[in-house]
Amino acid sequence: MDAERCRELERYLRRVGDRWPIDEAIVGGAQVDDDRGAPPQRERGPEWVVLLVSDAFDGIPWLDRVYQAASLWDAAELGGHPADVHCYTPAEFARKRERLRIVRDVADRGLRLRPVAA
Repeated sequence: MDAERCRELERYLRRVGDRWPIDEAIVGGAQVDDDRGAPPQRERGPEWVVLLVSDAFDGIPWLDRVYQAASLWDAAELGGHPADVHCYTPAEFARKRERLRIVRDVADRGLRLRPVAA
């Protein structure tokens, strides 16, 4: 992944981290797959998938946390593509990883980002 996109992902994590302390952040999707040499002739799926894991999400309705975290994504800085953002507590993440293929795929093959302390 080029340096500018890495910097923008770090800025995104900083914006999210200003609201909630993030324990784990993983990014995947077609853009990451492209960078890793995936063939162009494939079903792309979402261009960006972001998994955010934090104990601080406990007690916040899922749609509220996803809406807030997604609103901080700057698509213009990342190829004009929106992100499919998932925000889970650690327990929710463990369950979703077992049940949702997209979560499992990104958790297994995605790019782990260093959460930024608020």
